[in-house]
Amino acid sequence: MKKIFLSFLLFITVLGCAYAAEAKTLVVIFSRADENYNVGYIEKGNTMILAEMIAEKTGAELFEVKPAKPYPADYDSCIDIAKREQNQRLRPAILEDKDISEYDTVFFGYPVWWGDIPMCLYTFVEAHEWKGKKIIPFCTSEGSGAGRTEGTLKNKMKGANILKPFVMTGSNAQNNRENAEKEISLWLHGLGF
Repeated sequence: MKKIFLSFLLFITVLGCAYAAEAKTLVVIFSRADENYNVGYIEKGNTMILAEMIAEKTGAELFEVKPAKPYPADYDSCIDIAKREQNQRLRPAILEDKDISEYDTVFFGYPVWWGDIPMCLYTFVEAHEWKGKKIIPFCTSEGSGAGRTEGTLKNKMKGANILKPFVMTGSNAQNNRENAEKEISLWLHGLGF
């Protein structure tokens, strides 16, 4: 009986390892460089900095959602357009899409704009089936926290297991990268990565 039990445990262990080897993780990110609130003109978006750290530490593939028509470089013009998109519930076209069907876990990164995800991410989210996927949101903001983004994701990603968003100020991600990396590492460790 003991041999049968040990054989069964070995089988379960091998099966679990095979599943873990096949499980795939993706980092989906929208981030904006140029002039940003509280950090000035930047070459790499605040949220992109976190996305690259996550991809490196987890071995995940990174996919950047890019609007077909880029936002203006200056902050005021950008927020005028982004606010109009939100008020009118527009779905801006994106440059390319990504087949997410083969991924089990998706890190989902975004800046918080007026308490929500940017509208180009609605375009991406609404184009996909999320049922059964583990969604791990992360975002940057300058004081609003995650806003209502968790509710947005739960509403739009039906059937997914959506975790509580990880939030960092954009200025911390941009100007204190060593500290940002420590926070990301601790968060990922807590998630089992």
